[in-house]
Amino acid sequence: MVLVLCIGDLHIPDRVIDIPPKFKALLVPGKIHKILCTGNLSSEATYDYLRYICSDITRVQGEFDQHQSPPDTKVVSIGEFKIGLCHGHQIVPWGDKAAISALQRKLDVDILVIGHTHQFQAYKSADGGGFVINPGSATGAPSLLTARNEEGSTAAPSFVLMDVNGTRATVYMYQLVSGEVKVEKMVYEKT
Repeated sequence: MVLVLCIGDLHIPDRVIDIPPKFKALLVPGKIHKILCTGNLSSEATYDYLRYICSDITRVQGEFDQHQSPPDTKVVSIGEFKIGLCHGHQIVPWGDKAAISALQRKLDVDILVIGHTHQFQAYKSADGGGFVINPGSATGAPSLLTARNEEGSTAAPSFVLMDVNGTRATVYMYQLVSGEVKVEKMVYEKT
């Protein structure tokens, strides 16, 4: 079993001050084996915080990352899965499922982790080509792509923990809704 944190679009301190305390209480060192980061950390201090949680980090370039120059896409193997990583600002139109599927085929990956929209998504590709995860924004940072609700806030802060065991990936989606942590679960099996 490998526990993988999928996280991104933090925008600390440009748009928000920090990760919500209820999420920080869950993200403790020693439990997570690998981090896949979709970028837009916005600061080296945020990267250092993620390294504090787990030193095994794979990250890609977000359009607001200025401190380092990670690649635009990356492919890693975890368990029996090939997992692709891309921030998502390169996808046109942003968040388009057909364009995301095309990238997934181009990278030849079973699971694609993508960000940019700040909205959580997890779904099996329509063409049967694999699984897509967008962990959203762990801080709930505002975005031009996220609509505001009647309280004036944008999408709920969210991240994903993925338990990879051989050909099975159990995906736990964490969202902060009305001050409470909500968790949903999905399972993706590689055939």
